[in-house]
Amino acid sequence: MTARATDLARRLQEGCDRIVVGNDRASYAFLVALLGNGHILLEGVPGTAKTLVVRTFAALLGATFRRIQFTPDLMPADVVGTTVFNPQTIDFAFRPGPIFTSVLLADEINRTPPKTQSALLEAMEERQVTIDGESHPLPGLFIVCATQNPIEFEGTYPLPEAQLDRFFVRAKTGYPSEMQERALLARGVAGFDARDLGGAGLEVLASVDDVLSAQSAVRAVFVADALQAYLYAIVARTRTASDVALGASPRALLALLVASQAAAIIDGRTFATPDDVKAVAPLVLAHRLIIRAEAEIEGVTPERVIERILASVDVPKAEAPV
Repeated sequence: MTARATDLARRLQEGCDRIVVGNDRASYAFLVALLGNGHILLEGVPGTAKTLVVRTFAALLGATFRRIQFTPDLMPADVVGTTVFNPQTIDFAFRPGPIFTSVLLADEINRTPPKTQSALLEAMEERQVTIDGESHPLPGLFIVCATQNPIEFEGTYPLPEAQLDRFFVRAKTGYPSEMQERALLARGVAGFDARDLGGAGLEVLASVDDVLSAQSAVRAVFVADALQAYLYAIVARTRTASDVALGASPRALLALLVASQAAAIIDGRTFATPDDVKAVAPLVLAHRLIIRAEAEIEGVTPERVIERILASVDVPKAEAPV
């Protein structure tokens, strides 16, 4: 099972690399979220391939895909659905919204007011939607892939802490290197069109059952007692760090555990190591920390806090299952 999950991750990564240039961090974060059965938030300035990463992976997966363009006038019912009156049956019927899909692209999620943002809370945590007191389950494979612009940009609404905590991982996208951008130019000269993924020869590489099987393999990855203590120590330090006003939650601790297991699968192992934890800790924890105002003025970032914590916590030896 582990070998199949690792092979799936490899094939998806290779498929993404055929389309996306210079966004390795985002594609790795997507794989961690997919294998860990969590949701991903991609943050970066416009034009840095955030949407393209999600569209590419959605095309590689044999799953339903829907996109919602979040705007200031978007209403919660536009996301989750609503009940409508049927004059033929003289009754109200539920009309599902676009959230009823396996892969949901919530594009520019922070351009819609908090009222609409909160429509995703129940769906992301409980994998169901409640309308007029009736619960409607979401598909077995359900991943919210949200993109957002930095909050300093005009027309954005900061995501509330409760919503940020429901994102399994967050990855920041930046400008590619000179070599990568020149490669991007060469693709453009050769006729590559990012709007036409089918024309680029992208094919479905996995089924929903393949993904669900890989997710089961992730949860079976061995995590030694010493590594569990290491995970807790890291999260606990975020709550006592002098520069942090709000540390990571117990949900974050469990996310760090599963993300470390997913990293082990991507690397082809049946057991997690401290290096797996270090690889995913910034992705899992950074968006969950609130930095004190005085520290933020001095340039302290969540990533720097996590870097200091990882350097200060004693690292256990990697243990394989007996």
